[in-house]
Amino acid sequence: MADIIEIAREGALKTQIMYKGNLSFTQLNNYITFLLSKNLITPTIIDGREGYVVTKQGLDFLQKPNDLVHML
Repeated sequence: MADIIEIAREGALKTQIMYKGNLSFTQLNNYITFLLSKNLITPTIIDGREGYVVTKQGLDFLQKPNDLVHML
């Protein structure tokens, strides 16, 4: 999930996420549904096509592991 969020950081098309994340179409749809339900990504239109971009909550999600590493 973190990889998908990272890929969508600047906005990415669904196919870009699928190929860069090395996911099947079914896996991609399952992850996208989950990430949308948790408000970690949000749909957007990129060049007239369906895409996704990271939300503030998604960026916070990516930062949490880094915060833990710095604490240790």
